[in-house]
Amino acid sequence: MMSPHTRRASAVLLASLLLAACARHDDPPASPPGPAYAAVARGLVEVDGGLLNLGMSREGTLAQVHAHEGQAVRRGQVLAELDPQPAQLAVVVAQAELDQARAQAGLIDTRLGAAQVRARRLAAAVRAGAGDGQSADDAQAAAGELRAQRQAARAAVTMAEQKLASARFELARGTLRAPVDADVIRVAAQPGTLVGPQSGALFVLLPHAPRRVRADLSEAYVDAVKAGMPAQVTADGNPRAGPWPAHVLRIGQLVGPSSLEDDPQQRINSRTVECVLAFDGPTPLRVGQRVLVRFGAPTPGAAKAH
Repeated sequence: MMSPHTRRASAVLLASLLLAACARHDDPPASPPGPAYAAVARGLVEVDGGLLNLGMSREGTLAQVHAHEGQAVRRGQVLAELDPQPAQLAVVVAQAELDQARAQAGLIDTRLGAAQVRARRLAAAVRAGAGDGQSADDAQAAAGELRAQRQAARAAVTMAEQKLASARFELARGTLRAPVDADVIRVAAQPGTLVGPQSGALFVLLPHAPRRVRADLSEAYVDAVKAGMPAQVTADGNPRAGPWPAHVLRIGQLVGPSSLEDDPQQRINSRTVECVLAFDGPTPLRVGQRVLVRFGAPTPGAAKAH
């Protein structure tokens, strides 16, 4: 028989073994690795076609500015106008020159018609033996000279028409219109200012066009990303903003330094390929906002790129 001391020691040992077994049984299983993507890259939100920088195509004094910052404008809407008087005067002068050229051409046509009739009559008289041959020859020569003058007059009319069209074109160039539907982002135009092609952008427009993401994809993961591949876009520095679904439009053919890296040394050393993505739906992300792009569907165990 076991002594009381031995029985107590055995009971303590058995309890310890049971507790250890329970502890092993209750331990939570190791959590599986989180989902990974084919690649991850930083990107920048852009608008399809880029911002529009608009300026005047000819020199002049700004007479009126019709658009202001924050305004939505429609295609063809007037943004600004130059003082039209100099161009309008050029149109008036060109129109007067055209009228004069047409009048001169009409006068020559009338004289030519009369000269041709006289030449035919004198030629008929000579054939009938009742006319002077020299007079008939002089009439033919006069008609020929008028035909040459008519050709020159018609050329003068054509030149005057072109001059008028040019004057009207210059007048139209004094009106700056929105080429597309857009939002006015910046205005640097003031009435009374002398402007011209060298004055730079007077208006910066944000077109009402689809948003795009231009991402710097690491050279090491170019083969893992394909055109049409789905992607998830989140705001850089704020992962709770999003994600917004997107897909890959195209992958660039050139390898170069990153355009989104802030550190100059890392920008030179990093080798990336430009990748353009389109959003699958509306997004509140702003143009110029930095984002994080995760390429492909999340699959456990996939290699994760940084």
